[in-house]
Amino acid sequence: MNIDFQKVLQKAEEYKGDISRFLRDMIAIPSESRHEESVIARISEEMKKVGFDKIEIDKMGNIIGTIGHGSHIIAMDAHVDTAGIGDKDLWQYDPYKGYEDMEVIIGRGGSDQEGGMASMVYAAKIIKELDMHGDYTLLITGTVQEEECDGLCWQYMINEDKIQPEFVVITEPTSCNIYRGHRGHMEIKVVTHGLSSHGCAPERGVNAIYKMTPILSELKGLNETLTCDNFLGKGTLTVSEIFFTSPSRCAVADSCTISIDRRLTGEETYTYALEQIKNLPSIKNMKAEVSIYDYEKPSYKGVVYPTAAYFPAWSLDVHHPACETLVECYEALFNEEPLVDKWNFCTNASSIMGRYDIPCIGFGPGNEEEKHSPNERTLKSELVKAAAMYAVIPSLYVSRVVKN
Repeated sequence: MNIDFQKVLQKAEEYKGDISRFLRDMIAIPSESRHEESVIARISEEMKKVGFDKIEIDKMGNIIGTIGHGSHIIAMDAHVDTAGIGDKDLWQYDPYKGYEDMEVIIGRGGSDQEGGMASMVYAAKIIKELDMHGDYTLLITGTVQEEECDGLCWQYMINEDKIQPEFVVITEPTSCNIYRGHRGHMEIKVVTHGLSSHGCAPERGVNAIYKMTPILSELKGLNETLTCDNFLGKGTLTVSEIFFTSPSRCAVADSCTISIDRRLTGEETYTYALEQIKNLPSIKNMKAEVSIYDYEKPSYKGVVYPTAAYFPAWSLDVHHPACETLVECYEALFNEEPLVDKWNFCTNASSIMGRYDIPCIGFGPGNEEEKHSPNERTLKSELVKAAAMYAVIPSLYVSRVVKN
């Protein structure tokens, strides 16, 4: 179909005020993981106002808005849970009341990741108003629990809701660049065991904290030797938490546990990363236990969907039709070449493409440096650019597939 790209841009600019109001309404609703019910209800209200063809909230609590009835299934995803606010004194403005001027919106969730949702909903309005329907069905998804467990929502939607799109646009912040991959993530637990005794006679016990000391040193060294992928970058690990058990402060610790944040690159797998740690001399000498954490917390609807805390790396070939479609859309709308790059953090694509091999591509308003930071902000100009992009992607993708 012939797309009037300038008309799409004009419409997106026309709806800048509506997009901004909707985003500010979402920001005003606290919606940390497992507490998204009210923000999902607000999204449903806006989808009804815009005129989605179908709106569903699944048993887990994800919202799925549908535009069109064509044969090509395309999805665009925004997780709608947010990080906490941290130390409120670090915020210049109230994180939920936020701040707005002619250029920027500030508040928790503005970049990560409700800005993407606001732009997607109004992209649907542009599609309907400009009659840009084609042989596609567009699914706009607002997903839950991503901050605590990347992609758990999509594990549920793929396995239980039977959603199988041809590709998914991830609307996490990219500063309106096109991102085609990111490293993976694992949450690993290491435990040492000792024997408690009174602190006045530590020689009678075995201190589990001391047993952890050489392990910490070897883990620090292991991080320096991890492999590097030409596109995704270097694998990393860091010890992120430490816990202990002891009868009292006046006793020798009888266990010590550390958490490891392991970032996976290239072809690194779950098994490979665990074996690297299990094979450290200190792990063997101290008879430490190495395992991966499981996630088993209920959604706001009470659904528990257990999964291992393993989130694979992924990358989409630069010549994949989804990537080429976004590049073509960007050039046609903005008359310049886009930056095609990658995220540094994990997204729901760890499940969608990392686990299920459904192609993913990223484009979103907001800067990834704003994620989880105080005074999180989103440029209104990026909200407009994103809405225009999301409106033209489905039609251009279908025309590209038909040609080929």
